[in-house]
Amino acid sequence: MAAAPPGGQEKVIAAAQHIVKSLANSKNAADDMIRILSGFDDRLTFMSDLFPPPPPAAAAVREPSVVEEVEEEEAGPDDAREDEVEEAAELVERWDSPEEGDRLVFDSAKDAGDYLDAAAVLVGARGARAEAALQAAMARLEDEFRHLLARGMSPLAGEDLHASLLRRLSLTVPSFASSASDLDCPSFASHAGDGDESGGAGGRASVSDEEISPYLISPDTVGALRGIADVMLRAGYGPELCQVYGEMRRDTLMECLAVLGVDKMSLEEVQRVEWGVLDGKMKKWIQALKVVVRGLLAEERRICNQIFAADAEAEEDCFTEAAKGCVLQLLNFGDAIAIGKRSSEKLFRILGMYEALDEVLPELEGLFSGDARDFIKEEAVGILMRLGDAVRGTVAEFANAIQGETSRRALPGGEIHPLTRYVMNYVRLLADYSRSLNQLLEDWDTELENGGDNVNMTPLGQCVLILITHLQAKIEEKSKLYEDEALQNIFLMNNLLYIVQKVKDSELKTLLGDNWIRQRRGQIRRYSTGYLRSSWTRVLACLRDDGLPQTMGSSSALKASLKERFKNFNLAFEELYKTQTTWKVVDPQLREELKISISEKVLPAYRSFVGRFRGQLEGGRNSARYIKYNPEDLENQVSDFFEGRRPNA
Repeated sequence: MAAAPPGGQEKVIAAAQHIVKSLANSKNAADDMIRILSGFDDRLTFMSDLFPPPPPAAAAVREPSVVEEVEEEEAGPDDAREDEVEEAAELVERWDSPEEGDRLVFDSAKDAGDYLDAAAVLVGARGARAEAALQAAMARLEDEFRHLLARGMSPLAGEDLHASLLRRLSLTVPSFASSASDLDCPSFASHAGDGDESGGAGGRASVSDEEISPYLISPDTVGALRGIADVMLRAGYGPELCQVYGEMRRDTLMECLAVLGVDKMSLEEVQRVEWGVLDGKMKKWIQALKVVVRGLLAEERRICNQIFAADAEAEEDCFTEAAKGCVLQLLNFGDAIAIGKRSSEKLFRILGMYEALDEVLPELEGLFSGDARDFIKEEAVGILMRLGDAVRGTVAEFANAIQGETSRRALPGGEIHPLTRYVMNYVRLLADYSRSLNQLLEDWDTELENGGDNVNMTPLGQCVLILITHLQAKIEEKSKLYEDEALQNIFLMNNLLYIVQKVKDSELKTLLGDNWIRQRRGQIRRYSTGYLRSSWTRVLACLRDDGLPQTMGSSSALKASLKERFKNFNLAFEELYKTQTTWKVVDPQLREELKISISEKVLPAYRSFVGRFRGQLEGGRNSARYIKYNPEDLENQVSDFFEGRRPNA
């Protein structure tokens, strides 16, 4: 190869490289130019050495040539990419111009699509204009995201939301029995509840998308939000996005909570509020817990999953930020109730809260993940345990209240004592919570002096036995307020039969067993026998032959004795009639059985006595004064007994 002339060779080479660069689009054109230049001056023949032909094996796949490497180093963004970025920046800048005013991009589906496409082009683009446009796009998309969240939510009409959610979920809460008016024992408890719909823990309810979505984000808005989220997450604006979503959705869920009747209350406020108001708030909490976990939060989770499908971590962060305030407000109220002052009337609401939280806890825990899940679970489990402690403490408080009841007023007519009604309605409702109470009362002190009755009983059965035993002891004590032994027995019969019937007609029968019922029925029969003996022994004594003069003796003496007997009988019977028609045997069957027992004892004796001695008095002066009644008259009189008639009625 000829040597190139010194000094000028570099300039020629540079010129040749420039020409080759210009012709780089055609390999053949470059070869032609080299050949021409070499022919023009043999000093340029060395150029063929600079650009040797490729070996045959590399014709299809080869290493880049020097010219191609130069092209790649100096070319920069291709024209198409540059144009696309410029157009995207221009579109973003136009939307930020004063001419657009306050118009929103997402008022138009086409504008929204174009803007999102432009923002996506700017992600990763270089250059000052592109970076500035990207920042402007992110700021606008954040505002549009906020506006869509606010606009996409249907109006939260309080009554509509509350009624619709509860109707669709068919939720019920526990309450006192329908006979709440019976639970009137002022010295024992302030009142017994509001007589709301009854039931233990409600069954699981499910909520479909169509039922809840209208109260969260309308479906046609979710797609637009997802489009914004995809672009902002790609651009690294996840934290800003999550902050907007968390703030907006947290406020919405808290508004839903207020509509459902769960207000933010401190422990001090819970302690101060009167029971009637607090009872209503506890009831609404039970309802709201299920609506929130199974309805609102489950739907919120689904929405988060759709909007933030591009980033699982952002989904978790956004859901946690949106949901935690609502969940913590629910849990804080539950905690305030659990650690608050204990009183008997709160028991069934606390049990309802315990069962509701226990029931939804796995679902609540499953809505969260990571640290948030651990935190929520720890809080909820702690509150659940404290609610359980409150249940045990309240049951113990109730047992003490029965034993400590001190009213000294004897009820007219020996009727059922309010304490008996209250306790039995209260105890009967315990059976509705047998699953929970058998767990919570497992280690409860169930020792009884007459412990034979509670062998093989469940923990709840043992608890019920203790409470009813306390009640029976108190009723025995109160029977002593009556001076009349017969009325004492009527009072004891009325109250014990009421207890037995409440047991027999409810789940308490399963807890206490048939043997317990048989024993109490035997006790009722003994009270009946005690009544008959104390009331009618003196009456029947008037109809016996004992003490009468022998008929073979003086006729006048016999007549005098018979007059005295009939007179005493009449006086005794009339006194019983006057008194015992005002007494009240509450149960119709027991009332009739007692009347039959009286008739079976008195009428045959009277009929026999009159039959044997009527002739001794008939025909004499004023004989009708002594034989005032025939047997049918007495039977009619007995039918008026135990009806609770008021004197002089």
